[in-house]
Amino acid sequence: MKQAASLEVATLAGGCFWCLEAVFREVDGVEKVVSGYTGGTTANPTYEQVCSGKTGHAEAVQVSFDPLRISYREILEIFFSIHDPTTLNRQGADVGAQYRSAIFYHSDQQKAIAEELIAELNTAHLWRKPIVTQIVPLHTFYPAEDYHQGYFAQHPEHGYCQTVISPKLNKFRQQWSKRLKQ
Repeated sequence: MKQAASLEVATLAGGCFWCLEAVFREVDGVEKVVSGYTGGTTANPTYEQVCSGKTGHAEAVQVSFDPLRISYREILEIFFSIHDPTTLNRQGADVGAQYRSAIFYHSDQQKAIAEELIAELNTAHLWRKPIVTQIVPLHTFYPAEDYHQGYFAQHPEHGYCQTVISPKLNKFRQQWSKRLKQ
C-alpha cells in the first residue's frame, strides 16, 4: 500500500482568484484550494483594499496537493493553460496589478521548476508574446473573506461565473480530462 505523502503547497496568481480556484478544485491530487491575497505590503487586506490597487497584493490561490498524485510541475502546466501569462497586470477585462500573473514559490526547488518551465514555454512559442509571469518568493498569504471561498460552486448562475469562469472551466475539462477528479 502506498504511503500517504505530506501535502505540498503552490501559491499562484493569474487573474481573478475565483477562476483559478474553480479549476484547481477539480484537479485529481489537489486536496484544498484557498483564495486569498499575497505579494503586497498591507497586512490583512480586505477585498476592497486589494481591488483599489493600493496594497500591492495579487488575487491568488493556495493549492494544497499530494505530490504522489500530481507534481508541482503539472500544477504549473495547468496554471499556464488556464490564463494568459503574457499580459502584464491584466486578465481579459480584469485590469490592475491585483490581476497579475505570478508564481509565489515556497522553496528553491519550486523556483527552479517554475523558471525551467517558463523557459521551455517561451522557447515553444505557444503565445505570440513572451511570458511575463513573475517568479517571486512567498512571504505572507492572507485568505480572502469567507464569501470568496468556493465562489463558483456557490454561485454558478452569477454573470461573471457564466461568462468568464464557465468557459475557462470547460476548456480546462477538455484539455486536462485525464487530470480530473473522478
